[in-house]
Amino acid sequence: MAEIIQRDGTWAFDGTTVRITPGLHRSVPLFRQTYGEIAVPLEAVAGIFYEPERRRGRLRMRLREGADPLLQATGGRLPEAADPYRLAVDVDRSGVAEYVAEEIRHALLLDQVPKEPTKAYLLPGPPVPVSVRSSDGTVSFDGTQVRIDWADTSDRVKRATGPRIIAMGDLVQVEWLPNSGYEDGFLRFVTRETVFSKLPAEKDPYALDLWGSVRRDLLTALVATAVTARLPHPSVQVDAEGPRRPHRPAVSVPAQADHHDILLRRLRELGELHRDGVLTEEEFSMTKAVILRGFQEPV
Repeated sequence: MAEIIQRDGTWAFDGTTVRITPGLHRSVPLFRQTYGEIAVPLEAVAGIFYEPERRRGRLRMRLREGADPLLQATGGRLPEAADPYRLAVDVDRSGVAEYVAEEIRHALLLDQVPKEPTKAYLLPGPPVPVSVRSSDGTVSFDGTQVRIDWADTSDRVKRATGPRIIAMGDLVQVEWLPNSGYEDGFLRFVTRETVFSKLPAEKDPYALDLWGSVRRDLLTALVATAVTARLPHPSVQVDAEGPRRPHRPAVSVPAQADHHDILLRRLRELGELHRDGVLTEEEFSMTKAVILRGFQEPV
């Protein structure tokens, strides 16, 4: 057993699995504490290294592409402090960190673990059900459907549509961008009907606009990861040019007739909100223009 215990957390390697347990100190981000322990099978590891620094070093693990739904969902956009595959190491424990890294590297060589992208997720992601309250509303996922309940501060267009329920079978992709504190983020659920839509997150009834607490909004990555883990693995998505790159999930594009029907339905729903007095003339015109522009620019 190779193990290192730090304020930031604990890494323990038993020869087959690296168990990463977040620390309980208040300096450990809420996201890591909420995500909990992560058991990384050796076959998911691409490499590990220790970066010594004057005051505190860094132990970093690199996973094989396509192995982890968390990395797939967040696309490398997690803040460094929230990255579970990074451990801050005190200078006087640098020798232990080097030992742990060497033990894992040795096991990788013995087991001849390939570095190529995986063809399936090797980590399960967070358990379900999972529910997160963000600045724009509460998003929940039970393994079969996503539900969004809007906050009182959500845009009128969103609140007028009521709770949004999205069946897992209708989803083709999850898009996530963190709230940096300087720029808003979003959690968007792309369905077959909304694949052409380019509504801004604050008005998109299939997206959460992340503009409030950076600490709490970051938890939406839990939902993004749980949903991503249950979508088809990127490696199985193919097109006429062959397999797509793992970090670009393929989207099922509707036929032209379906595309036209979807556009008409979205405009009809928008018109009903306008006639009922939910949307002002200005809001109706602006949202209609955005929808039309989005449908004219297929992705």
